[in-house]
Amino acid sequence: MTISRTATTFAPPVMEARRWLDGATFPPDRPLINVSQAAPVDPPPEQLRRFMADRAVSDDSVHLYGPVLGLPELRSELAAQIGAHYDGTVAANQIAITSGCNQAFAAAVHALTGEGDEVIVPTPRYFNHKMWLDMAGVAAVPLPTGGGLLPDPDRAAALITPRTRAIALVTPNNPGGVEYPAALVRAFYELAQARGLRLILDETYRDFDSRTGPPHDLFADPGWADTLVHLYSFSKSYRLTGHRVGAMAASAALLAEVEKFLDTVAICPPQIGQHAALWGMRNLGQWLAGERAEILDRRAAITEGFPALETAGWRLLGLGAYFAYVEHPFALPSDDLARRLVREAGVLLLPGTMFTPQGDPAGTRQVRIAFANLDRAGIGTLFDRLAGVSI
Repeated sequence: MTISRTATTFAPPVMEARRWLDGATFPPDRPLINVSQAAPVDPPPEQLRRFMADRAVSDDSVHLYGPVLGLPELRSELAAQIGAHYDGTVAANQIAITSGCNQAFAAAVHALTGEGDEVIVPTPRYFNHKMWLDMAGVAAVPLPTGGGLLPDPDRAAALITPRTRAIALVTPNNPGGVEYPAALVRAFYELAQARGLRLILDETYRDFDSRTGPPHDLFADPGWADTLVHLYSFSKSYRLTGHRVGAMAASAALLAEVEKFLDTVAICPPQIGQHAALWGMRNLGQWLAGERAEILDRRAAITEGFPALETAGWRLLGLGAYFAYVEHPFALPSDDLARRLVREAGVLLLPGTMFTPQGDPAGTRQVRIAFANLDRAGIGTLFDRLAGVSI
């Protein structure tokens, strides 16, 4: 019996976790703390919403199909800003705008792989990447990262086979939060370059990187587009999650293949969202700097408050951007723990089993905390609840 494409993968983890809330009640003095998803819960800033509303009324073109690879003005602006951010050179024809960064990853996979090919993916991994590779008939070859959550290029080299087409990295990492050092990113780039592979580098959270200056130097390489496929998202930066605007930087030749996929799936990215991203890039630099500062302050609150959890046996494995990745001290596996935490602590988080291969013992000891929507007081309350859990 033939198995459908969707049947080859697991249920969406965030949706599964939300079902754990069915039948649960949370008193007003102890409301649910939801740290399960890395998405802004606030709308875009008011000035951006006013711009979007005006554009919807005054510009009839936003209600029609647009260019498959995105608005030319947005492609040009993003190319210029990537070049400035990374001290490199990117042309507008090396940019594609997509309906969210997940679609950018899907398009890259379709343009680079065939049935039965392989992509090396560090674990713990971003679950939607694994889901898409499953549905595309592409093997997600796990590259365990160990306690530091940093992948090893030498271990990756040992996994390369004649069916390997790419290595996929996420930095700052989801789920681990860790920021990959520039030298590590360069090492993976050179490995991919030497072996005729593509390096898919997802930098969805780049605007919340704690470092100053370019996080890596890949775009300074004149031939970067022969190896690098760079992914980006406007969702977190400008709170445009519901408007689905992502991007890919790659060679013009690869984008010609990507265009086939995008035209078939969505025809064009959402028009109003694209205009919003363009306006945001041109007008919200200071506002975005404030958002970054707030996220970095919440990250600092995690660091400052975590010793209270350490005394209860918890261990911080990775921290950055939107995420803290943590080892729990209990005997039961993390998926069972996560369900119990809903009712026993009023906390919804995701277990490490959602980010690791089935049967991986590391995943059973780990959980992800998406802390970006908690202020300092909320982080303190979260830690108090977790430290008080007795199982």
